[in-house]
Amino acid sequence: MLSLPSFLADRPGAGALGRRLPVVVGVVGAAGLVAAFTSPPDAVQGELVRLMYLHVPAAWTAYLSYGVTLAASLGWLWRRRPWLDRLAAASVSVGVFFTGLAIATGSIWGRPTWGVWWTWDARLVTTALLFFVYLGYLALRRAITDVEVRARRSAVFGVVAFAQVPLVHFSVIWWRTLHQPPTVLRPGDPTIDHTMLAALLVNVLAFTLLYLMFVRAEARLAEARDRIDAAEQDRPAVAGDAVTAPRMEESDV
Repeated sequence: MLSLPSFLADRPGAGALGRRLPVVVGVVGAAGLVAAFTSPPDAVQGELVRLMYLHVPAAWTAYLSYGVTLAASLGWLWRRRPWLDRLAAASVSVGVFFTGLAIATGSIWGRPTWGVWWTWDARLVTTALLFFVYLGYLALRRAITDVEVRARRSAVFGVVAFAQVPLVHFSVIWWRTLHQPPTVLRPGDPTIDHTMLAALLVNVLAFTLLYLMFVRAEARLAEARDRIDAAEQDRPAVAGDAVTAPRMEESDV
């Protein structure tokens, strides 16, 4: 079947959340922006800490994207449903965007904090590697025209590549790095002021909803492209299809 699940599709019967998602994203995003600018400054970093409300949600959303790709890839290998392949690809496209955003905001934070835009820190290096590996996933999909082969190879790639996500997350624990250790996703009580944590969680929710909106749009576009390709393949040959323009030979000039 070509059809997407109702939430991802754009047609009568689609889920209410899917239809109203842009409004929900706008409301929660506005709340996150207000929370980010009204939360207290950090005792050490001062106002620079406000980058956290962009950097951390972007990193979380990248993890989420690749997790969805892992699940969709495993689902495709099991059930061979075309919509699972499209969901995996859409999620990688969005994940690469948010990974790039996390790297960019991390560099902006690192310049006044560490004195450099980039350093060969374990967290930074593994994140950059994650970014380029998933760019390779997208390049692989563009290089293969056969739908079945592309879906199969992409699914295997999506499963194997996810091994990098825990590597990135735990790099600050496994190796000595400049990057600070986890403050929220860690055993015990988060080592962050609870007011700042509340503001951070609102922004994480906003980015998660933004991810859903982006993936829905990407998946719908992919479904439309697949329908066009299927229609082109099923189109009967008509008179004139075999006619080509004459080629000029050098001797004719």
